Amino acid sequence: MGILSIVATPIGNLEDISLRALRALFSADVIACEDTRRAGSLLSELKKRYEPILTGLSISLDKPPTFIRYDDRTEQQSTPVLLEHLASGATVVLISDAGTPLLNDPGYILVREVRRKGIPVNSIPGASALLTALTVAGLPTDKFMYLGYPPEKQAHRVRLLESLKECNRRIEETYVFYVSPHKLTGMLEDLSAVLGNIEITFARELTKKFEEVWTGTLDEAKIRYADPKGEFVLLFRIAS
Repeated sequence: MGILSIVATPIGNLEDISLRALRALFSADVIACEDTRRAGSLLSELKKRYEPILTGLSISLDKPPTFIRYDDRTEQQSTPVLLEHLASGATVVLISDAGTPLLNDPGYILVREVRRKGIPVNSIPGASALLTALTVAGLPTDKFMYLGYPPEKQAHRVRLLESLKECNRRIEETYVFYVSPHKLTGMLEDLSAVLGNIEITFARELTKKFEEVWTGTLDEAKIRYADPKGEFVLLFRIAS
């Protein structure tokens, strides 16, 4: 019987890779990933940078892993394939394009089915845009709600924000969204309509050369990010 490892990979700075993650990636028989070319490039770059460390860990670099695509479109068909590999004794690693797998990325179906079959699963922690943004935003972190990407339809976004406003009357917490650049303007408008000109924090390009963590009002954000670029982590509180 094999083992499934959930491995976090860097969200920008490759120096954030851990020794455990390196060992898992370069010892894997199979790597399940959203983009096989991107995963291959990651391993190639990690090998180039950390080959002496890998050699010191007695990890053989002669046998590359098999890459299997595992994303929203393929998880139903790829899950049985990965289960077969695990049943045959293979070591399988699941990664996302960047950061911690399963956080707004596919994977829970695979983990659920693997655990149902009694196959071991372990998680090798590491980079996460969610946690990185929370720790630099200057907002309370004792209670927070992560909501992934906002709904596509405006009516659904407004309904969600109204629900948060109601919930906040009972439990005050920090709210966290991921927002794509082409959805940012609409999200800011909806926030203004439901919550008023509240203060928000944006984190983008985290761990990269041009990392930015900005705090201001919604009106200020609309001006500053009139032409948004990059993926945003949006954090805010709702006044009681």
